[in-house]
Amino acid sequence: MRIAVVGTGYVGLVSGACFANVGHLVTCIDLDESRITDLSNGKVPFFEPGLDAMVAENLGSGRLSFAPDMAQSVANADVVLIAVGTPTRRGDGQAELTYVHAAAKAIAVHIRNFTVVITKSTVPVGTGDEVEQMMRRANPAADFVVVSNPEFLRQGNAIKDFAYPDRIIVGIDDAQAKPVIEQLYAPISEDGNRLVFTGRRSAELTKYAANAFLAMKVSFINEIADLCEKTGADVRDVSLGLGLDPRIGPKFLAPGPGFGGSCFPKDTLALAQTGREFGSPMRLVEATIAINEQRKHAMAQRIIDTCGGDVHGKKIAVLGLTFKPNTDDLRDASSIAIIEALQGVGASIAAYDPQGTRPAQAILHDVEFCADPYAAANNAECLVLVTEWDIFRSLDFNRIHASMTSPRVVDLRNIFDPSVLQSLGFRYRGLGLPEIKYQPGFEVTE
Repeated sequence: MRIAVVGTGYVGLVSGACFANVGHLVTCIDLDESRITDLSNGKVPFFEPGLDAMVAENLGSGRLSFAPDMAQSVANADVVLIAVGTPTRRGDGQAELTYVHAAAKAIAVHIRNFTVVITKSTVPVGTGDEVEQMMRRANPAADFVVVSNPEFLRQGNAIKDFAYPDRIIVGIDDAQAKPVIEQLYAPISEDGNRLVFTGRRSAELTKYAANAFLAMKVSFINEIADLCEKTGADVRDVSLGLGLDPRIGPKFLAPGPGFGGSCFPKDTLALAQTGREFGSPMRLVEATIAINEQRKHAMAQRIIDTCGGDVHGKKIAVLGLTFKPNTDDLRDASSIAIIEALQGVGASIAAYDPQGTRPAQAILHDVEFCADPYAAANNAECLVLVTEWDIFRSLDFNRIHASMTSPRVVDLRNIFDPSVLQSLGFRYRGLGLPEIKYQPGFEVTE
């Protein structure tokens, strides 16, 4: 099939490359000509494992191309994907649809044959109706159907998620689109079980509902971790017991410093605003948003408390800046709020992240960005693990202990073994763990 993808951000580029990789002819379109030039030369603007190799391979095969103008690509397309950004709108938290609307109008002008227009961008309920109306006004003669097909690709695992999806949600209000969608996804849905057809509005809401539910799980286990610390329970045991229940499942039950990224923060805000607009308040979602914001500040205070209540003039080493491993995305990352809070009370920050340094330099100021974890830890009063990159699981803590001014570790992901660090002479603090009985001579951090 011939596919045009409008937008070369995360969703557009990953989707375009993956569709090309399964045999479709794909053109990705972006108004930023410098980005198109870079992509045409195989230069991917963000980090996603395996994506640069996939782009290069499909450029070489001729299945993938990039263009700054949509006229020819849309005119020849069987399917057009709208994959532009929907950032949070100032004032009310709803998704900003300026780019979606602009793309829809431009697409309509260039349609020449029957075309299925798929909204991949995350959009509020009813956006598909708006898109269809705008397109019909822009080109009354155009023959098209508007479909909602939200993406469920996890950053850091997107290529695998595309190839082996747990479900493909497609919202259609016109049966003409169904055979086209079936052909589009045939290479990855041979058994047919992964394709789930719904109404268009149901598909739009499913995306928000899924992300909000996962965000609630994160905030729930974070509150359980706090309760574990008060009661002497171990959150690791509680999470295991919860996760073994098939009605709950084990994923998103690890405590941490709060969720971030391109999806959960903006999608929970947008869903809460949708509830207000329709007179159906999303109280659990609103509580999740508030809990998550409080969590980031609580983690900064935890670090301060671990350092004796004062970090003024002290060096804090931060390991991990991105909102999760295997990405370079810092959007709404907890590290930003934590670092800025520590700087606000006089701490100096040294940080290391395998992929996040470059984007962090544009966001964070007066931070020493280090070449490796050991440089960050050198002469530090406290080592803080924020993002659980695999590289941090095999650190040489003997080396780190010898280089730190005061051997303290605050593990905001519970990836280190408290007993091992204690035996090496560290004062360790994780999340939701029972109090460690330190050997004589070691300070117990409350």
